[in-house]
Amino acid sequence: MTNRKESTALVLVRKIGNGTGRFSNATLVRLSEYLSAGYKKGVRPVRDWRQTTMVAIDLMVYSILSVDEKNQVLTTYVWYRQQWVDEFLVWNPEDFDDVKQVSIPTTNIWVPDILINEFVDVGKSPDIPYVYVGHTGLVRNYKPIQVVTACSLNIYNFPFDVQNCSLTFQSWLHIINDINITLMRTPEEVKVDKRVFMNQGEWELLHILSKYKSFSIDENDHYAEMKFHVVIRRRPLFYTVNLLLPSIFLMLMDIVGFYLPPDSGERVSFKITLLLGYSVFLIIVSDTLPATAIGTPLIGVYFVVCMALLVISLTETVLIVRLVHKQDLQPPVPDWVKRLVLEKAPLLLCIRDKQKFCPALSRGSDLSHCTDHHLNTSRCSHRNCDGGKDSERGLGLVLPARDSTPVMDSILLEVCSIRRFLDRRDECRDIAKEWLQVGYVLDVLLFRVYLVAVLAYSITLGTLWSVWQYA
Repeated sequence: MTNRKESTALVLVRKIGNGTGRFSNATLVRLSEYLSAGYKKGVRPVRDWRQTTMVAIDLMVYSILSVDEKNQVLTTYVWYRQQWVDEFLVWNPEDFDDVKQVSIPTTNIWVPDILINEFVDVGKSPDIPYVYVGHTGLVRNYKPIQVVTACSLNIYNFPFDVQNCSLTFQSWLHIINDINITLMRTPEEVKVDKRVFMNQGEWELLHILSKYKSFSIDENDHYAEMKFHVVIRRRPLFYTVNLLLPSIFLMLMDIVGFYLPPDSGERVSFKITLLLGYSVFLIIVSDTLPATAIGTPLIGVYFVVCMALLVISLTETVLIVRLVHKQDLQPPVPDWVKRLVLEKAPLLLCIRDKQKFCPALSRGSDLSHCTDHHLNTSRCSHRNCDGGKDSERGLGLVLPARDSTPVMDSILLEVCSIRRFLDRRDECRDIAKEWLQVGYVLDVLLFRVYLVAVLAYSITLGTLWSVWQYA
């Protein structure tokens, strides 16, 4: 019965081709009329309904158009290919001038309803209205597609992040008994094929993994799906030059600022300027960092920690400047501070010039020096300078042996007052010098602690980013 129908269609086509007119002797017209005669595009093209239609698909990534981290959307441009056998589109090439394949409109034949599950928007894909049909019934539907899909983007490793986005192809309606999916090539060939990929953008294509799976929704009907994992990696050079290097330079300048003398006000001004400059830098780069509602990139944490380190550095500078600031009412340095800071700390910090910080190693203890000043001052002020003899002896004056007159007593009192003032000024200078020495030692200690913290933080981040980049 089937052969009789085919013979009837072939006779009808020959009659059309042998007629006079513009379609006379047009082989493709005769073939098109032969294929469309009695064709039902709404029916799955198999003679036995129990037979499964195998659809072979293939995917090649042409370009990565955009990666929207905020909306978790990936836009790619892919070359999609699919093949299947249509048992109703078969002919003998000898009857049609050895024509073995022909292009016919897609709207005139049956096409499988294979879609991408992750579709979130209709891309601007070009319309390809034709498919190639071979004389054995093999239909080849090749077309480019702009794919706008949902993807779970992890930006924690930015700008050294690697993204894995999936494209799942499956029949939306037909079960696995009607339409099954397979690969046109082997998974290894699909994985390493980068022939058509444009490798000049921000993202680099690593590989494409493919996996076939059969799943069921209601445990009765099973569906076939083919999932492609598109693995891409961001090129970090642009972000390294424009984000990381300026931040590193500002942190280096903050470390260099510790070499300014702590008793000068220039260090405070310098560090305040650095802090303001870093704040402006963060405002500029805020638009460059990717923003999501589910996480923060590590580079954002890095910038916040750098800002905190600058604030800590400024606070340390303010405390040291306040400590070494010269004031007349500044109390003497406690003994435990002298032993801990001026004697033990220089040994632990390996300070070469210990005499600069440890008065016990110099010409004598400032404490004994100050005690001598107190004793001399007490002698001068005792009983109005202890009469004339002690005053004369203390001042180095040799006066004639006679009773002191009121004028001489007044002169001696004024001289003793001047002596007490000078001694008190020297004592305040010695106290300020001791506090300055304490400040220098503490400044060296805090600088080294700060330097160790910055180095440890930088090495940790550098190691993590290096591992992520070459993973």
